Amino acid sequence: MRFDLITIFPEFFDGPLDYGIVRRAREGGLLEVAVHDLRNFTHDRHRTVDDRPFGGGEGMVLKPEPIFEAVESLPGKEGAEKGIGETRSTGSPQNLPGQAGQAPRLQNTAVVLLSASGKLFRQETARRYAGLERVILICGRYEGVDERVAEHLATEELSIGDFVLSGGELPAALVVDAVTRLLPGALGNEASALQESFSEPVGSAVGAQHLSRAKSRDVAPLPARPDPVLQPSPLGTGILDYPHYTRPADFRGWAVPDVLLGGNHAEIRRWRRKMALAKTLRNRPDLLASASLSDDDLRLLDEIQGKA
Repeated sequence: MRFDLITIFPEFFDGPLDYGIVRRAREGGLLEVAVHDLRNFTHDRHRTVDDRPFGGGEGMVLKPEPIFEAVESLPGKEGAEKGIGETRSTGSPQNLPGQAGQAPRLQNTAVVLLSASGKLFRQETARRYAGLERVILICGRYEGVDERVAEHLATEELSIGDFVLSGGELPAALVVDAVTRLLPGALGNEASALQESFSEPVGSAVGAQHLSRAKSRDVAPLPARPDPVLQPSPLGTGILDYPHYTRPADFRGWAVPDVLLGGNHAEIRRWRRKMALAKTLRNRPDLLASASLSDDDLRLLDEIQGKA
């Protein structure tokens, strides 16, 4: 199988993937890993990959264009470097089916956005990935990734735990390692993987449905500035973060929500809280059981579930 890692720090992977089972799997031809520098898919002299978020807030958000171009360049990239190697952009990416209105879907491939707001990465997820031909991992940075990457490009959004990291590089290395162990021939004794923690297969009908669904996200900062719109991160209140959007305001027909452009801080706060609750309900409903929810939060949840 093949992993494609999209990152602004390609040198990060010079070490983690050169040891142990991952190295042996690569040397044995069981695994191919290519690292792609996101800045190679920018078109300005500063190689800009981020911008300020619409609606206000601190920090920067990763722009959608370079990420879309990086992923869309992969299907037609012939002779990409084997093993770990920074692949270079050789011009405009191919025009692929779906580029106008929807992102291309690669057969037998997962496009994974690594994010603190994603569903938890579990052993059954690793097992599913091990059955694919290709997994593309998007390593986020800064204060977030433009929401259109999660909505229209990624097939999944994954988190490795209830904590926040500086970016998706460490999670990507963990995912590669966990999946590689499950590839036939990667371990000296195939029975070893069956006896490890979290090796119990999901056998219930609910579990099987859970495996068939997916979606994912991640992001480092600029000088902080006070903003009346900014609320304490939902990650600290027991629910997931709200969606982020940055320029362009309209990307391939996917517009930034009007509420973020109107300047009404009260409406922005309410929208962000509602979207954070909706994402938590969708990706991590277990967090809601222990979250401190106000009466307003409960009303928003009713709206989300169509009970209003």
